[in-house]
Amino acid sequence: MKILVTGGAGFIGSHVVDRYCAMGHEVVVFDNLSSGRAEFVNPKAKLVTVDVTDRAEVQKIIAQVQPEMINHHAAHIQVGNSVKQPQFDAENNILGLLNIMEAARQIPIKKMIMASTGGAMYGNKPTPFTEEMREDPLSPYGVSKRSGELYLNYYYEQYAIPYVVLRYANVYGPRQNPHGESGVIAIFSELLASGKTAVINGDGTHTRDYVYVDDVVEANALALETNQVGAFNIGTTTEISANQVYKAVATSFGVTAQAQYGPERPGEQITSSLDTTKAKEKLGWYPNVAFAEGVERVVEWYKSSNSLSF
Repeated sequence: MKILVTGGAGFIGSHVVDRYCAMGHEVVVFDNLSSGRAEFVNPKAKLVTVDVTDRAEVQKIIAQVQPEMINHHAAHIQVGNSVKQPQFDAENNILGLLNIMEAARQIPIKKMIMASTGGAMYGNKPTPFTEEMREDPLSPYGVSKRSGELYLNYYYEQYAIPYVVLRYANVYGPRQNPHGESGVIAIFSELLASGKTAVINGDGTHTRDYVYVDDVVEANALALETNQVGAFNIGTTTEISANQVYKAVATSFGVTAQAQYGPERPGEQITSSLDTTKAKEKLGWYPNVAFAEGVERVVEWYKSSNSLSF
């Protein structure tokens, strides 16, 4: 089948493209290459350089491509920056989605799969978060992702376009950009690989749920086949502190130096972890890569020639 993957030159999106190509699908990638890299795009896929905020260009190209399904990973993903620039965040994550959906409904596509957030969706509630909890995002990023979910439900009710929303925990793995504010494992890895000192925001006790990119890719593969509609948490339910993350990365690099500590970032939650019972029962999805193994894979990637400087 023909699948359009937006953000398909980025960290998660490029891994999803690899899987879809391996499954034998015809894949077209949309990416503005602001953070994605053309060399990450599978050679079997076609890369189209376009920004999802360019309404006319998006609608023209989607009409030409005629995808059967769309997997939407293009997004502004920086929580702290969304606090500083909420309009920029909304233009990318809300209006960008609407540009795609307005073109998609004209075809119409058979299904929409969207990457959303689990960590920034539920607010400071008791963990692990379940999909039945009230959504209570504390940042413009979380608000924009929730808005996207509601718009997908609108297109489902109004135009009968099924959708699967995958609410990710903190995804990590090879190809993750270490120069943004997210992706602490990638950030620590590049700094330690360069012999520099890592900085932890806050006191390092805040916890997150870290899920390896290969497990996230599996969720995107299962989403193609399912008849389920709605949102699914994709995580591990395990909470790991920033201090523990640094220790794991430093140990893998054989580094004994301590990290430095800086101020907390605005809009950050104290803790988050995701209950994935629904994904297990409805999608047949399970996380398979343990945190220690995943960190080792990331460190090996940074030690190899594959980890070209971003």
